[in-house]
Amino acid sequence: MKKINFNPSYVGQRPDIETLVNPNAKRVLDVGCSTGTLGAAIKAKTGAQVFGVELSEDMAAESRKHIDRVFVGDAAEIILQGTLEGYQFDTIVFADVLEHLVDPWAVLSAATHYLEPEGTIIASIPNIRHIDTLYHLVFKGHWPYRERGIHDKTHLRFFTRHTIFQLFERAGLTIDTIETNYRIIEQPSSLNRFAKFFAIPIVRDFLAFQYLIRAHQTPSSRLTK
Repeated sequence: MKKINFNPSYVGQRPDIETLVNPNAKRVLDVGCSTGTLGAAIKAKTGAQVFGVELSEDMAAESRKHIDRVFVGDAAEIILQGTLEGYQFDTIVFADVLEHLVDPWAVLSAATHYLEPEGTIIASIPNIRHIDTLYHLVFKGHWPYRERGIHDKTHLRFFTRHTIFQLFERAGLTIDTIETNYRIIEQPSSLNRFAKFFAIPIVRDFLAFQYLIRAHQTPSSRLTK
């Protein structure tokens, strides 16, 4: 059987996401589950049932080896068109997914329909305000389309810290935790391990590579369902 080479930015381990998952989680939905690496880690940590949504049939086939069930197809269609009707989750994960969707506002809002009242939504979202964006637009005069990272050419939507709060508020969610992965250089580099030392208030938003979010449903939004 021919070995399939997946984009490395889509299949790696995500300990930063794992730490945001409640250790008492029982039923988790990993939207964009890729090859199941994150889902397997969550299962090992919590013992939860882990369900996945994955667009790539090849990735979904690999993911089925590690998690309980995988829905194959476009995440927006699956969430918006009721494929998950009857399911409830205490944790829903969007790890580097929302920026790939045409309407992440609608999808995030619809996802709360499948969230238990005390459940949490966890997401990671790249920061388009990173200094690399400014450098290329202001000094290089072009948009840096890439195969991975902040400027992944498959990204359809772009967020800053401020607009992330707006995204979640619009979905009826209150952010409990927002953490930051810092990078000096947008691409992987040994220099990036020093980024957090330079992340003083005046410049830290420009060194923020990615934001990690954990949120719960705002009480008033639960009453309207």
